[in-house]
Amino acid sequence: MNEKEKQAGPIYIVSGGKGLAGNNMVHSLLIQYPNNNVPVIIVPNIHEEVQLIKLVEKAKQEDGLIAYTLVNRELRSLLRNLCEEKGVKHIDFMGELADYLDEKLQIPSLQSPGLYREINQQYFDRIEAIEFTLNHDDGLQPQKLHKAEIILTGVSRSGKTPLSVYLAMYGWKVANIPLVNGIDPPKELFEVDPRRVFGLSISHGHLISHRIKRLRSLGNPENTNYIDEHLVMKEIRNANFIFEKGGFTILNVSNKPVETSANEILNIMANRFEYRGRRLDSPYPEKDE
Repeated sequence: MNEKEKQAGPIYIVSGGKGLAGNNMVHSLLIQYPNNNVPVIIVPNIHEEVQLIKLVEKAKQEDGLIAYTLVNRELRSLLRNLCEEKGVKHIDFMGELADYLDEKLQIPSLQSPGLYREINQQYFDRIEAIEFTLNHDDGLQPQKLHKAEIILTGVSRSGKTPLSVYLAMYGWKVANIPLVNGIDPPKELFEVDPRRVFGLSISHGHLISHRIKRLRSLGNPENTNYIDEHLVMKEIRNANFIFEKGGFTILNVSNKPVETSANEILNIMANRFEYRGRRLDSPYPEKDE
């Protein structure tokens, strides 16, 4: 068998919604075939016959496979007939199960694409927010700072990471930026909406206490510069200067549990961006999926 015969055509994931369910199913199987190089193309928001006609023609030309999760019974039947007429390989992920449920339940199907995700949107938002937050912890990917809904900044051990993760559990995409003496913060910090940026202020006594615990946990108690009172106070002054320069909201986190600080931020964000209803003024457009 030559190299050309080993290659497979593209797999088109066809859906009336975002195509995420079909995409997950296909990739969960493809991962069992290392280095397969099979193109997987999501074709979302299919609602009209003309879309299916064009797709089937394209799949035929490329010797592709069409896998579909259409919940609309008419579109599902139409696509199946088009594929059979054109000799295009196809897999219906929903059809047999939908037909079975129609027969057994004897109740009309809503045939509404994306309904599962819509009902469970809060859960999906939370997972997405946690993933974003972990990927933007401790100054990672500052070029994407404009995509964060909340930005925390402050000196080392001021509690940025635990507070970020706590806020992410409420569905907020959070980034945090460390402030270090002698190192300029990323320029993007001053380009985002300052109403979304919170400067974490902490007393030098509490900060030194946190740092001593951290050094002990790392087995590095000799790092005296990290806990030197004079240097720590200089760090805090520098951080306060940056907070004022950027017009950021200053939040005192000294001797506060993370829940208290998080609630303060959530209340402020609720007042600024109508969080209790629908979040307005999103810093980035809806995802294209």
